[in-house]
Amino acid sequence: MLIGIVGKANVGKSTFFKAATLSEVDIANYPFATIKPNEGVGFVRHECVEKFFKTKCNPQKGFCIDGERFIPVKLVDVAGLVPGAHEGKGMGNKFLNDLSAADVLIHVVDIAGTTNENGEPIKTGSYDPANDIKFLEEELDLWFYGMLKKNWNKFARTSSMEHQDIDKALYAQFSGLKVNLSMIKKARINKELDKWTDDDILKFSKRLRAVSKPTIIAANKIDLASGEANFKRIKKQFPKHIIIPVSAEAELALREAAKKELISYVPGNGKFSVLQKAKLNEKQKQALKFVEKFLGKWKNTGVQKCMNTAVYDLLKFITIFPGGVHKLGDSKGNILPDAFLLPPNSTALDFANHIHTDLGDNFIKAIDVKTRKAVGKDHKLKDGDVLEIISRK
Repeated sequence: MLIGIVGKANVGKSTFFKAATLSEVDIANYPFATIKPNEGVGFVRHECVEKFFKTKCNPQKGFCIDGERFIPVKLVDVAGLVPGAHEGKGMGNKFLNDLSAADVLIHVVDIAGTTNENGEPIKTGSYDPANDIKFLEEELDLWFYGMLKKNWNKFARTSSMEHQDIDKALYAQFSGLKVNLSMIKKARINKELDKWTDDDILKFSKRLRAVSKPTIIAANKIDLASGEANFKRIKKQFPKHIIIPVSAEAELALREAAKKELISYVPGNGKFSVLQKAKLNEKQKQALKFVEKFLGKWKNTGVQKCMNTAVYDLLKFITIFPGGVHKLGDSKGNILPDAFLLPPNSTALDFANHIHTDLGDNFIKAIDVKTRKAVGKDHKLKDGDVLEIISRK
């Protein structure tokens, strides 16, 4: 599971990334503050099954606060893209290639319009952020198109002469881009490859990009002047897009304050509380007062919502907990130590293999720990299941 953080330069991508991961990254008010991709671990939030079992969990990876489990996922923040990135402008080819392994993208957009098309600071509200949504999709579409078009004539001719399976032939061209056969089938034009026109190639590339790199729009800087008005307008202009209001600065302030034990805050919540022992200076008090007012209006900062929406709503992944009917802990006594993210329609056997191939190879049955019922290898799992795998020793 890899989430790509994308967008043009200077829109708050690195702030979003740091807020989601608390990793140390460069945050600067100029284009290309990020050159090499930042990689880190963020978290999706899911209700922990500790509530169901009336116990307290001990996660080995991630953490749990107030019955909310935070499950680790990998994030990559690539340098800002510029128009013509697919042609190599602004080191575009390298940065696009950094996204090749991403399962889903979060496109951070400066919704307040404080940066121009090249990521340079300008007067607030003097640039239309709708241009950025169009620009990024066009760059990604042309990136896909360029890869397919490069050797198209030879590829199409060979495929036709050798009577290759069309879907498998196309799949081979995109094997490094987290593309599968199901995606190819959804995107494909219903013609023999040697009869595809240039428009057909582009149409297929657009479709494949949409299904293989689904994207959420993080409408960042929503707290700045013109941010809210632009957000409402763009929601109407792009009705099929998922657009989430975001203040990465507010989320970063909350997470850093919580890390310093100044406040109690659960990422994704719409409120926080100042701890009694906290000694806040005047600057910190003013910052938290601003964030509190922001949360009162927008309900949350949007960062955690983007993460959850990407994994659970776009990719449709489910969370499965390993456990035992008679023992919820591992050999070290850690209660419900793990939580795993699996693709939709995963089976009990898929889960066994996800934990370890030996469990899959020696699978006998599984037990739904919540219901205490035995299930077979083809049993489809649902979000929040707790499963015990029974295998041959």
